Amino acid sequence: MSASQTVAATRRGAISLTGVTRIFTGAAPAVDHIDLDIHPGEFFTLLGPSGCGKTTLLRMIAGFETPDDGRILISGREMQDVPAHKRAVNTVFQSYALFPHLNVEQNIGFGLKMQGVKSPERKKRVDAIMELTQIGQFAKRSAAQLSGGQRQRVALARALVNEPEVVLLDEPLSALDAKLRAELQIELLRMQKRLGMTFIFVTHDQHEALVMSDRIAVMSKGRLQQIGPVLDVYERPRNVFVAEFLGLSNIWPITGHAGDRATTPLGALAINEPCQPGALAMIRPEKIWLYNDTAAPKDRPNQFFGTISEAIYMGAATQYRVELAGGQMVLAYDTNNQAAERSWRPGEKVAVELKPENIMLVQP
Repeated sequence: MSASQTVAATRRGAISLTGVTRIFTGAAPAVDHIDLDIHPGEFFTLLGPSGCGKTTLLRMIAGFETPDDGRILISGREMQDVPAHKRAVNTVFQSYALFPHLNVEQNIGFGLKMQGVKSPERKKRVDAIMELTQIGQFAKRSAAQLSGGQRQRVALARALVNEPEVVLLDEPLSALDAKLRAELQIELLRMQKRLGMTFIFVTHDQHEALVMSDRIAVMSKGRLQQIGPVLDVYERPRNVFVAEFLGLSNIWPITGHAGDRATTPLGALAINEPCQPGALAMIRPEKIWLYNDTAAPKDRPNQFFGTISEAIYMGAATQYRVELAGGQMVLAYDTNNQAAERSWRPGEKVAVELKPENIMLVQP
C-alpha cells in the first residue's frame, strides 16, 4: 500500500467541518460557523433542543442542504460539488421512508438495484444485512405489516447494505415506545461497534446521547456549546446551558471568594478548584449526600440542615427537594437500593452534604 493509500485508509469515515454556516432567508443562522472533526469509526452524537441546528448540520453532511459558507470533507474528500447521491453516506430518517409497495428484502435491496448490482450479489448482501439486523424472518412482509421497531431495523439495514463510510441517523428512535427504544439503543450501539462504521446520531434526548455516544456535541442556537467524551461533558459541563440540558443540576451564583471558600446563597462553600470571575457553583443531584439530621458525619465542610419538602419516587431512585434553613432549595437524587433504611418523607429533617470534590464551576 502506498503512502497516499495509507492516508486515505486512515481517513475512511472521518468528517471534517470548517466554518460551516447555513442561513435561511430572514432568519438568524441555523448553523453558525461550525468547526468539527469526527473520527473514523466513532459513534458521534449531535445533541440539543428543537431548532438548535443539529438536523440542518446533518443534512449538510448528507448533501441535502448546501452550506452558505465553510467546507465539508468526508474521508478527506471535499464535498462542495458532490451531490447527495454520490456521497459515501447513507441516512436513516425519523420517518424511516420505506416503500409501502415493496417487501422487506426489496426495500433493503432497492439502492443496490439502482446501482446496478447483479441479482446474486444483491441477494447475498441483503441476506447478510438482514441476519445482522435480525429481520430475516420478515423478508417477505410488506412495510405496512411491520411494527415500529421492525421498520426501524429495515431502514437501518437499507442504509447499511450499501456499505457507506458514514451512517447519518436523524432521531430514528423517537417514534418508538420507551421499552423498545431502550432496547434498540443498545442494539444499535453494538451493531455500530461490530461494523466499525462512523455513525452520526441526532437526538434531543439526553439519556439517549449518554447511553450511545463515544463523544457528544451539545448545540444551542446554531452553535457548538461543548464537544467531548460523554463522561467529560456530563461531569465537567462548560456552561449553564450544557449543565442544565444534559441532566439535572443545582446551580448557585458566587458572590465572593477567598482561598478555597466561595460565598453563595447557601453560605460559604469549600470548592476544590480556583474560583473564576463570573463562575457559578454547580453540583449534580446524585452527587449530594443526605443523612438523618442527627446522624450526619461531624467536622465536614459544606453541610447544611433542612427539611424534605418533596419526595418523588421514580422506581430506581427517589428525587428529593430539600428546603434549607435559609430558604434555599436543593435537589437531591438517591438510589433505592436500600429504600427501607434510606428514604425520607416530606416534613422530615435531614442534613445535606455537598462534598467539595463534587462541586464544579461553570460559566453563565
